[in-house]
Amino acid sequence: MSENNQITELHPNIFWFNGEDPSSHSYLIRGDYKNVLIDSGVDRNFSKLQECLLTLRLKVSDIDIVINTHEHFDHLGANRYFQDYALIAAHRFAATKITVEDRYVTMYKSGDLNEPPLRVHLWLENRFRFDLGNYSLEVVHTPGHTSGSICIYEFTRKLLFTGDTLFAGGTLSYIGESGSVGDYINSISLLETRKINELYPGHGGISLSPEEDMKNAIMNAKALLKNDGQVEVTSFREVS
Repeated sequence: MSENNQITELHPNIFWFNGEDPSSHSYLIRGDYKNVLIDSGVDRNFSKLQECLLTLRLKVSDIDIVINTHEHFDHLGANRYFQDYALIAAHRFAATKITVEDRYVTMYKSGDLNEPPLRVHLWLENRFRFDLGNYSLEVVHTPGHTSGSICIYEFTRKLLFTGDTLFAGGTLSYIGESGSVGDYINSISLLETRKINELYPGHGGISLSPEEDMKNAIMNAKALLKNDGQVEVTSFREVS
């Protein structure tokens, strides 16, 4: 693993761009065929994201696909800088909220008075796959945090990009307006059936103990139900 300020190379051609509050992290996968960016972060974080790409000798137009892990603004606000060049992809439940500009659910707060409508070109379903040659990515629909939440599973090295579905330590995220604790428990239970070596969340640090994280996440979610919602959740902002 190599590191350079805001950029960490997790595996060959897989990079972590550390997002600064309130932005999510972004992950770049340089494929043999296509370059994929997982989550673009908030609008105002774009200049730092662009700097990270330039450090790797990539332009915005070199990104072929942007995958949004769910419909919250801190993961998709910078989509507008990519959507004329790249295919924007999101689960269909997230795509509906993004494309109709449902700001109650997306919590989108650009601050740009001239912002264009955000587009979604690929409306994803569970088990949709991206073959990049050197890496193969599978969409895993994991409703709970939101109805359109997905994780991205990489088969070769058994990696899981989780957005806000699962954090290191199993700390709970905010359950969004379209989310459900019951769906969340079911989603994590399904993830437990997979072999996962490393976990790359949308906020906080990465994890090398996904099995323990998933057990803790289910335990914390059940405690949330038992205590009528009164349980500590992640400190990564209520809008994550």
